[in-house]
Amino acid sequence: MSDEQKVDRADEAEVQTEEAQQAQETVEEATKEKPAADNLEADALAESLEKIAKLEDQILRERAETQNVRKRVQKDVENARKFALEKFVGELLPVIDNLERAIDASSEADPAIKEGIELTLKSFADALSKFNVVAIDPHGEPFDANFHQAMTMVPNPDVEPNTVIDVMQKGYTLNERLVRPAMVVVSKAP
Repeated sequence: MSDEQKVDRADEAEVQTEEAQQAQETVEEATKEKPAADNLEADALAESLEKIAKLEDQILRERAETQNVRKRVQKDVENARKFALEKFVGELLPVIDNLERAIDASSEADPAIKEGIELTLKSFADALSKFNVVAIDPHGEPFDANFHQAMTMVPNPDVEPNTVIDVMQKGYTLNERLVRPAMVVVSKAP
């Protein structure tokens, strides 16, 4: 770089410094001598900023509420799909009960009839299991009031108290939701 270029740059820097100082002085003078109109403008600006903040908050709250409504609707739709078959399954359970009773009663009948009823019951149960219908057969398990309905309590010294010792009617769940509780006989201390 030549000496002339250095001198030109130094002059430019000096001019820029002087301009910056003048601008600073102008700002300081303007802030010292605020007329009443500027105060009104500042108040109006502050009020407007406050309104904007309130509106932004309101928008955020409304967006959150909209998201919550969407989530609730999605959950309701999912549950409706998941449990739409509940009444239908409830109507089919007596058919299964009757097939099971027919198997119990057919012990003296022709073995081919018993086998046919067993195969019918198996295919019926397989069809229900495809739609997440699961039988509750709690024989020998501890009593659970969420899935079992105690029909009676019988003293039995051979098993722990509150153990299911007999199942009068199986219970069923649909997608892990109880459709019908199992009707059971529960042991109690002698």
